[in-house]
Amino acid sequence: MQAEPRLARWLQRVEARLEAALPASDQSPQGLHRAMRHAVLGGGKRLRPLLVYAAGAATGADESLLDAPAAAVELVHAFSLVHDDLPAMDDDDLRRGRPTVHVAFDEATAILAGDALQALAFTVLAEETRAHDGLRVGWLACLAQATGAAGMCGGQALDMDGTGNALALAELERLHALKTGALIRAAVRLGALAGHADAATLAALDDYASALGLAFQIRDDLLDIEASSEQLGKTAGKDAAQAKSTYPALLGVDGARQALRVQADGMVDALGRLAGDTSALLALGRLAVERQH
Repeated sequence: MQAEPRLARWLQRVEARLEAALPASDQSPQGLHRAMRHAVLGGGKRLRPLLVYAAGAATGADESLLDAPAAAVELVHAFSLVHDDLPAMDDDDLRRGRPTVHVAFDEATAILAGDALQALAFTVLAEETRAHDGLRVGWLACLAQATGAAGMCGGQALDMDGTGNALALAELERLHALKTGALIRAAVRLGALAGHADAATLAALDDYASALGLAFQIRDDLLDIEASSEQLGKTAGKDAAQAKSTYPALLGVDGARQALRVQADGMVDALGRLAGDTSALLALGRLAVERQH
């Protein structure tokens, strides 16, 4: 990430916006507010908000317009992690090197914290008065579609249905295109909408984001078998323990690495169709492919 100096500045911007959006921990109901802050402010790669800024930079967006969608997409991501970790879903007790929300607080508080974070995401977008009404509606529609049954929640349902079953490769790709990919595609589109991108630019960015989403998941699957819990900040080996279909399980480790290279090439090809500054998008693509946690 050091190769792209803007990323550090964008991280500071989104952290400040998240801090401003979240309720104070001493406000009632304190337990709920502390749980929300625990879920959001506990670190993380912040890939999705960085993609908002990078797509905005590639399309000439006013950077001040990007803080709200960057924060909103990260709030939705945090909500998804809180619910994904619940005993009824992936049942995990470690996230970003800390106890998951239902462990640090309790299961009911975790459910409510996730719900509240999702609502807060849309509030942040709706109240961004620097954006004109058409842009705000576009943002809201984009994030809503990526979050719901046609996106992330639908992918999570497919993941739960597929646990313990051997999925075909096409089924696995569809699952992750929804569960992981939908929010990544939304992050890129949120930034591009702020830059008034035309249809051809949006299509190229969608292709980039689709390749990035699959690359991110393939790398995640590889790390689950190659890295330790300390390196990952979450429980390693969970996929095998829960009998989940993964890219290494279907393709072998070497086949999964080859599939990762194919998606990396796809990102580069898609960005080659753009006329704007794609250096930050390229850097984030490399991060997804080469990350160690």
